Amino acid sequence: MFNNWLRQLFFACIVRPLTWVILGINIRHQTRLPQKGPAIIVANHNSHLDTLVLMSLFPLKQLPQLRPVAAADYFLQNRLVAWLSLKIIGIIPMARHIQKGVDPFAEIYTVLSENNIIILFPEGTRGEPEQMSKFKNGVARLGQNVPNVPIIPIFLHGLGKALPKGEAVFVPFFCDVFVGEPLIWQNNKQAYMQNLDDAMQQLANEGQFAAWE
Repeated sequence: MFNNWLRQLFFACIVRPLTWVILGINIRHQTRLPQKGPAIIVANHNSHLDTLVLMSLFPLKQLPQLRPVAAADYFLQNRLVAWLSLKIIGIIPMARHIQKGVDPFAEIYTVLSENNIIILFPEGTRGEPEQMSKFKNGVARLGQNVPNVPIIPIFLHGLGKALPKGEAVFVPFFCDVFVGEPLIWQNNKQAYMQNLDDAMQQLANEGQFAAWE
C-alpha cells in the first residue's frame, strides 16, 4: 500500500510534468487503451522514456495494475536502481539469457492472472533513434499461451530524439503516441507476428513522419 502511494506521488510530481508538460505528448486513439486487465501493451523501443510515457497515458489510480517488463541485468545492477525499478516503477525483471527448463514468462502469467496490464517491448532492447527493429517471436509465444488476453500495439515517435540509447542528456522533443486495435491469438505464430508487424507499420505510417537523420 505504501509503495502504491509512493508510486502515485512519483508519477504525479515528477513523471507527468516531465512527459506531459516538458516533453509534450500527442496521443491518437486514446479510447483504445485498456481500461482494465488482463491486457498486454507492446510498443517499439528507442528510449528509457518509453516506459514512463506509456505509464503516463493511464490514470494515476491505475498505476498499481501497470507492470512493465524490463531487463533484470540492467535494472537490478545496484540497490538504488533496483528499488526504484521494482517498488516505484513496478517492473517485472526478465533475464536476457534464459536458463534451460525455465519459462521466462512465468511471472508474466502470474501478473496477468491478477488482472494487471503488462507493458512489453518485443524488440528486446532499445534501438537506434526512430528506427524500429524486427519484433522477436516471444510475443507470439506469449499470445499463444494466453490466447484470451488482448495485445494492444502502440507506436511511439520522438523519444528516440529526446533521450536516445547511450545518451544522458534529455532534449524535449515532442512525442507522438498511436494506439492500435487489440489483437487476439490466431492459432498461427507466423500469421500472428505478421499481423502485429502490419499493425505497427500502419500506426507508424499514420504519422507520416520524415526519416530521422
